[in-house]
Amino acid sequence: MATASDEPLIRLDNVSKRFVLPDGRPFDAVHPTSLDIPRGDVFGLVGKSGAGKSTLLRLVNLLERPDQGRVFVAGRELTALDKRALREARQHIGMIFQQFNLLQNATVAENVAFPLRIHGRHGAAQIDARVRECLALVGIADKLHSHPAQLSGGQKQRVAIARALASRPDVLLCDEPTSALDAETTESLLATLRDINAQLGVTIVIVTHELPVVTALCRQVAVVEEGRIAERFAVDDTSRLPVTRLGRDLVRLKASPAPHDGNPRHDLDRLEAAHA
Repeated sequence: MATASDEPLIRLDNVSKRFVLPDGRPFDAVHPTSLDIPRGDVFGLVGKSGAGKSTLLRLVNLLERPDQGRVFVAGRELTALDKRALREARQHIGMIFQQFNLLQNATVAENVAFPLRIHGRHGAAQIDARVRECLALVGIADKLHSHPAQLSGGQKQRVAIARALASRPDVLLCDEPTSALDAETTESLLATLRDINAQLGVTIVIVTHELPVVTALCRQVAVVEEGRIAERFAVDDTSRLPVTRLGRDLVRLKASPAPHDGNPRHDLDRLEAAHA
């Protein structure tokens, strides 16, 4: 595994985000929050639906611009950049989504090549070589000429990962990347993400509500509750006493994984039911 340095790759400095609900009421998705994530880390943001974890993730690359505070990635303050400089900075931040977000009428190769073509800095031969390299890295080199409709859910997510890696990012942001996948596919995809972190040193930040995903992949985790980071700890530190219920469940699952039905999404339901 890559070794995380002491200097954070990502730094959120007192960021917050408020939305206006359809009835006109304000909703604070993220209260003023600060967070540092070391270079080379695999960091989890875990919480219930609506806790604010996805909004917090989207603040990192300014898909959601904070109402206040500053965002730093690789030493650059993204919140201080103009549109052109921000587009350039985002080339070093890959992102994958729950629903893949692939171009349905484009081939796998064209999907992966898309971020390279829109920036116009690479020739056709360079793009072709990088596309093949990224598809080989995620284990679907044979799907070069396929279309998304011909792929399984796991294969679609691998295409999305290959596309996110095409521009050689420093960080990969993952928003519930396994939620649409079955247990076996999830396990295989997590192994691919571990390999990417180990081989390329890419920092991974993953939002999930699936505790087994955190225990299988992450080194550190932050529990998000009602738009705030309630606690943060090392996943392997099973001796600590977390202050949140999700934190306690995660430590318990890491220390002595209980048998389950093979679907990692059911583990969180089981743990919550035990505390109901």
